[in-house]
Amino acid sequence: MKKYLKSYRLQLVKAAIVAIPLITGITSCKKETLQIAPELSLSDVNAYETPARIEALVTGLYSTAKSGSLFGGRYQIYNDIRAEEFINRTSNGVTGSTVYNSTNNNGDTYVANFWNQGYLLINRVNVFLDGLEANKSKVTQAQYDQFASEAKFLRGLTYFSLVQIFAKPYISNAGASRGLPLRLLPEIGTANNILKSSSVAEIYTQILKDLDAAETGLPNTYSTALLRTTRAHKNTAIALKTRVYLTMGNYAKVVEEGDKIVPAAAPFSTSARAPHALAASVRAVFTAPYTTSESIFSFPFADTNAPGTQNQIGYYFSWDGGGNLDYALNTTTGTYSGIYTDPIWPATDARKTSALISTATISGTLYTYPTKHSAVSPFVDYVTMIRYAEVLLNVAEAEALRAGGNLVRSRALLDAVRKRSDATYDFGVLATGAQLADVILKERRIELLMEGFRYNDIARKNLPLKSYGANATIPVADVRYSLPIPAQEIISNPAAEW
Repeated sequence: MKKYLKSYRLQLVKAAIVAIPLITGITSCKKETLQIAPELSLSDVNAYETPARIEALVTGLYSTAKSGSLFGGRYQIYNDIRAEEFINRTSNGVTGSTVYNSTNNNGDTYVANFWNQGYLLINRVNVFLDGLEANKSKVTQAQYDQFASEAKFLRGLTYFSLVQIFAKPYISNAGASRGLPLRLLPEIGTANNILKSSSVAEIYTQILKDLDAAETGLPNTYSTALLRTTRAHKNTAIALKTRVYLTMGNYAKVVEEGDKIVPAAAPFSTSARAPHALAASVRAVFTAPYTTSESIFSFPFADTNAPGTQNQIGYYFSWDGGGNLDYALNTTTGTYSGIYTDPIWPATDARKTSALISTATISGTLYTYPTKHSAVSPFVDYVTMIRYAEVLLNVAEAEALRAGGNLVRSRALLDAVRKRSDATYDFGVLATGAQLADVILKERRIELLMEGFRYNDIARKNLPLKSYGANATIPVADVRYSLPIPAQEIISNPAAEW
């Protein structure tokens, strides 16, 4: 066992060091194409020889992040299937049925792959930052700031995603519970394998440190919509900070960050740095070329770098043309009913029409499913990570719940998102912040469906998890509430105090 674990660790370390320059990915500033020809025989020294080569390393970090095992599909899928919005059709362990049923254990290979890919990306960021610092003379100060900030943005995003899934909610005890190993040094050997877990609060401190640094060093914008969508800029870091602070229950900071990109009153759009506004329809955000001003950050895909078999969002939630419809919308009523049957989502809403919802009869059973992502193999829809609609809802909720919050602005932000899809809908009287917040949470379930928010929204409110798959209401203290730490990590890193 020790020999195996040593080999496993060394493989991860070697991959983190070697693979950064070898992975193709998103566009560079100089060449707008989704694939860049990799330089396949660079030494560690040569990899940092020129600004173009260093930029290629940054491209490799984005490509690592968009792996189907991480942000290319699994992150969104695991968060969405755990609660009450979906019904599993296939009982396939490969496509998350044990996560759906809350029966997975620490031997689950696919959850382990998510963990491994996350830490692989973190180590690649650490290796890159170390190499960039050592070769600072090869780039201008502006290039150094941008490249370092892009790497830190991806590290912050990754740690935030991992701590959400594998640890208890920050809000339950101000982050005092066990978090994750906080790895900030480049791993070039096995000497640092043993590392005690930091607390949830300490992980959040590092996330915000990375995002604050990223905001400072990232460019204001890019020259094209493609670059503004697929490469981090200042507003990307700001938008993610509104999500992080909302998860911490720090509503004043959500508003402080949100004010940088969300006006005080309608119309809610911004031209500060990169332009952002709600698209004319939600459908437009998820239709090629996927670069509306609503799309603050997305991971791009093409035929040559699809997310991989049984990782793609469209494969899970769609049907025909390649989709498998592993998960259909929960159209039942009762204790574990999904948002689909809630009266707050009427048939007049464009998000409930054929533009975003479809049906299929399979083996005599009628299923209803969302179609934000196409069912066409090889599933090269862009994966949306941050969009302006979410930021508006983040600020709306924070205004509703913060001390002295602006309830008029909160309601106006909520209405802006709803009326984009249902112009005549009226929520009625929402006289208190608590009433507004409850409705905003439901609006998030509709607007952000299939985008990986449901479990996180439950956890950040410190609510029990209503699991349709488990047919149970799982309290926060239950071991099933968070996904289990992979067995290989428990064995190889006993100091983490799992």
